[in-house]
Amino acid sequence: MTDQALELLSVRPGGVYVDCTVGLGGHAELILERLAGSGLLIGLDRDRQSLELARGKLEGCPNCRLHHENFKNLPLVLGEEIPRLDGCLVDLGVSSLQLDSPERGFSFRADGPLDMRMDPSVGVTAAQLLNQAPPERLARIFREYGEETRATAIAEAIARRRRQRPLTRTSELAELVAEVARAPRQGRIHPATRVFQALRIEVNQELSGLESFLEDTIERLADGGRLVVIAFHSLEDRIVKRTFRKAAGKCVCFRAPDACSCPRRERVTLVTRRPLRPAAAEVSANPRARSARLRAVEKLPVGTSSKERNPR
Repeated sequence: MTDQALELLSVRPGGVYVDCTVGLGGHAELILERLAGSGLLIGLDRDRQSLELARGKLEGCPNCRLHHENFKNLPLVLGEEIPRLDGCLVDLGVSSLQLDSPERGFSFRADGPLDMRMDPSVGVTAAQLLNQAPPERLARIFREYGEETRATAIAEAIARRRRQRPLTRTSELAELVAEVARAPRQGRIHPATRVFQALRIEVNQELSGLESFLEDTIERLADGGRLVVIAFHSLEDRIVKRTFRKAAGKCVCFRAPDACSCPRRERVTLVTRRPLRPAAAEVSANPRARSARLRAVEKLPVGTSSKERNPR
């Protein structure tokens, strides 16, 4: 959804923009083209390997700064030097480089070590989590982050297996889950898909701090500045949707009007009333895009409502 994301970001020459998940530099390169040699682009990524590849692609661009950092630490990167942003893009998906590198352990399509860390220099690996966490915790992770209906049975099977020998490979985990969950019917996803998603979210703490990051970034936007987010599963998108609605002064508790306790302070307007989804042609060319959901908000000047900005 590159074209749609860049259109929503509405890059203006001379502005200050952030690509929070720079990956291999694809979005960053297009943002720099639109900046036309002026302004500033700040790129962040917690994956050093991806960042170095992006650095090679973007070298020679004096108005680009790249940082090896988790995007949730954006305020530390910006400091007081950059008080306002004209736009911020966040792509919450796993990069193709990560998925296609068996040694990173993100996918069961090829055998590799159970790692799954987006920053391999820090944190607990998926193997350590699987072999050390109590079954009750594993079941909760699979249930909450993977929406796995057989979470308890899978967690108990893992506990039995690790008493014999530790789980260390992606193929071992995929086979074990398939045995418990049984093979899918034709056309359905692999039974290990939800478990791998849940482990990745837990290992990288993907949902932790996401709401506060979005709120802080909205506060830092300049008038007319935009925050654009691409989410790839319902758990992320739910947080983005709720945070954006709240910032737009809309109810997020969905109680009766006289019982609603939402702050109703309108700081942004919803550029996308509903999430944009990839076109069929894009999904055909890139099946990994099929679950993408794109949302955007625009910062309102203080004291201005979206109705005043958009009287229709």
